[in-house]
Amino acid sequence: MNPLRIHPCWAVGLCLALSPAGAGSAQAADGPQAAGGPELAIVADIELQPLAAHVKRLVEALESIGQPVLSGDERRKLLAASDAAEPEPAAKTIQELLDRHCLIGVQINPESRVKLARGPAEAALVEQGWRTFLVKVHNQAGVTAPLKVESPNAQAPYRTVGGHDPEVRITPADVRDRWVDLHQVTEQPMTRNLSGLPVEYRILQVFSRDAGMREASISFNVGQGTQDIGFRNEVAILFTAAASTKLKLRVLDDDGRPTTASFIFRDARGNVYPSQAKRLAPDFFFHAQIYRADGETITLPPGTYRVEYTRGPEYLIERKEITLSPDAADPVETFQLHRWIHLKKRGYFSGDHHVHAAGCAHYTDPSRGVTPEDMMRHILGEDLNVGCVLSWGPCWYYQKTFFEGRVHKLSRPDYIMRYDVEVSGFPSDYTGHLCLIGLKEDDYPGTERVEQWPSWDLPILKWGKSQGAVVGFSHSGWGLDTQDKSVPSYEIPPFDGIGANEYIMDVTHGAVDFISAVDTPWPNEMNIWYHTNNAGYRVKLSGETDFPCIYGERVGLGRVYARVDGELTFEKWLASMKAGRSYVSEGHAHLLDFKVDDQPLGEGGSELKLAAPGKVTVALTAAAYLPEQDRPRLRQRPIDQKPYWEIERARIPGSRRVPVEIVVNGQSVARQEIEADGKPRELSFEVPIRHSGWIAARIFASAHTNPVYVLVGGKPIRASRRSIQWCLDSVERCWKSKSGAKGRLRPEEREACAAAYDHARKAYRQLLAECEVKD
Repeated sequence: MNPLRIHPCWAVGLCLALSPAGAGSAQAADGPQAAGGPELAIVADIELQPLAAHVKRLVEALESIGQPVLSGDERRKLLAASDAAEPEPAAKTIQELLDRHCLIGVQINPESRVKLARGPAEAALVEQGWRTFLVKVHNQAGVTAPLKVESPNAQAPYRTVGGHDPEVRITPADVRDRWVDLHQVTEQPMTRNLSGLPVEYRILQVFSRDAGMREASISFNVGQGTQDIGFRNEVAILFTAAASTKLKLRVLDDDGRPTTASFIFRDARGNVYPSQAKRLAPDFFFHAQIYRADGETITLPPGTYRVEYTRGPEYLIERKEITLSPDAADPVETFQLHRWIHLKKRGYFSGDHHVHAAGCAHYTDPSRGVTPEDMMRHILGEDLNVGCVLSWGPCWYYQKTFFEGRVHKLSRPDYIMRYDVEVSGFPSDYTGHLCLIGLKEDDYPGTERVEQWPSWDLPILKWGKSQGAVVGFSHSGWGLDTQDKSVPSYEIPPFDGIGANEYIMDVTHGAVDFISAVDTPWPNEMNIWYHTNNAGYRVKLSGETDFPCIYGERVGLGRVYARVDGELTFEKWLASMKAGRSYVSEGHAHLLDFKVDDQPLGEGGSELKLAAPGKVTVALTAAAYLPEQDRPRLRQRPIDQKPYWEIERARIPGSRRVPVEIVVNGQSVARQEIEADGKPRELSFEVPIRHSGWIAARIFASAHTNPVYVLVGGKPIRASRRSIQWCLDSVERCWKSKSGAKGRLRPEEREACAAAYDHARKAYRQLLAECEVKD
């Protein structure tokens, strides 16, 4: 593992390719230059189409690393030139716009010799921060080797020889002179190698340890022996790094108490501070935001900054402009947070049962990741009451060292963190990834390595439940996509993914407590859950983010809000989740105090008994928050594109209203609209009930309650013949998909697995025989 816990892909880069070459070459610089050098030569006869395609990616890439470099006006001109009808003047305009941001021009002559010239960009850096520049490459040789950047003033890369650290002797002079760090972006959408096109642009990021004037010698090459003679492959640049100031943050919660919050600091050009490049945990490189507690600091150079701050979806997003003067002494800024709703006061505590401290966007060394201290900061900063940090395949052996079979010691009143398990990267994961929450022991009996775990999921689910854990499926919708996006849909999915696939079999064994929602498309998640509810199974719905794999924006993007009496404990919260005394949401819509007649959700088995068919009264308190400004592009995005759950999808066009629907046996039977201004509103519905079934409430693609089960005349729930047949047909499809998954089901386990599927077939056939509903 990198000793600094730095992600190797800590910035996103771009290779902006141009073709074919024209006249003009870089000229060697005479001595170090602080101000920009001369303009770089424009390469003529450039084909516009590849240039235009790369320009659009360049704009996107620079935005993604939090240092756009280009002004808004420059971006508009670049895009306009990219769409121009006349290629030659458009290509010239594009080069002129980009060249002004080039620190260095690189020429590779026909013999593959490299020489450099100082570019026009001002050599301005910032203390303890990164600045981004472009490098123009005139590649006359069509070289496709990596372009390497080096400097004697840069810290030597961390290396090992034969598995051991080399002996390194560093003098005080070395420490003094190694003040800079260089990073040439080679991660996607960049490539490690040059494209071979005559002209292309690279992104170079420069870090300064110090403030003031510092000289650095920078060289480029494309392999041993390609350096031009006379040190012309080097350029000496005199940088000036602006001094930074430690700004102390006073962070106050809605009630005035000190807290932790999320902050995004941007300067006038839109650059994010601290730079996302090479951020160290607990600040993650893939976030624009950082999390700071009251009294902590951020280091900023003098200037004016726009600050955006908040604390999870129940808070308003606040904005503030601050100015730091060069002579500021111990500056302090106060940031007061405001909630639009306070769920804890209503007895609801939010949780995300699926976050990771390693893997996916976290990757440094796939076997390690970040620490509990890092994850706790993010849980606090997003006002997430319960965060379940799940160890899984790529990080298993290191991250499992934090598992204790109880809540982590960093937990606080109302903020609980616990380490548990996602069965992913294990032999059974092709059948569907599992979340095992509340384990006492995290090693499957008789195993020492993950490769020894079962190759199908039912034994694992039963083992988890035998410990008193609450178990279910992760990212449920993967493998359950259909062409028909209606819910319920009677199209049979392929069952070819890692979501709630073998769930269709496992549920008949009573082995599943929940399926997850929010982090995959709404129709995929809801469809299988609606059908199994109609068949009479009582699996609950829970909310997750799968941070930072499906969603890396923040923890708690998908949440389950569980009702807890009295003080919060993990045991009470988990019991409430298992009982379905809860609803699922992306955080901007809430369905509280749901009950049918006098039966509250999640109490007494959530079961209401009626002697005969009749009407029931459904009551709840609903609240939602939408920005006043309509966002039609987000609302109209296909439901199978992220964000999958998003309150904007529920907006009634031209208004700030959203519909609250009552769902009976998977069908919407009643609807009322509410203003999404954050104010709770009490709603009541009269709903006819003809036969045993289930009732829930929803705000489409934003929030959904668990069900209240209604038994009419003492008969069990067999609410839809078509749903039960769908389940039976799905067992066949799932068995065909999973049993033939390239031999992943071990031969010695095949007989038991086949018997479990036979059990499911018999169960659904029995339900069909018992179903008196004709549809």
